[in-house]
Amino acid sequence: MQTDCNLVLYDNNRAIWSSGTYNRASGCFLKMQRDGNLVIYSNRGAVWASGTNVGNGNYVLVLQRDRNVVIYGSSLWATATNLYGIGVTINPLKKNSTA
Repeated sequence: MQTDCNLVLYDNNRAIWSSGTYNRASGCFLKMQRDGNLVIYSNRGAVWASGTNVGNGNYVLVLQRDRNVVIYGSSLWATATNLYGIGVTINPLKKNSTA
């Protein structure tokens, strides 16, 4: 989380994804809510949300080795910044039909 309220994913000092919330507020923080929604908050309220509020549960945000950031619970949201190339296997996100 940058001081300008923009959440940015960097790879080798190069921005590869951002929330697009630069200069929208100050004092921002990121929160994974119990409903699966990842939200950037400022002292004025929500600034950005992943839109993955699907119901109470246990969710986690993971930066994977392929540099893709994913909300797990039922793989609800991803930055789609995973690397394609030699030695990298890409598997599509699948809904868990038993959950």
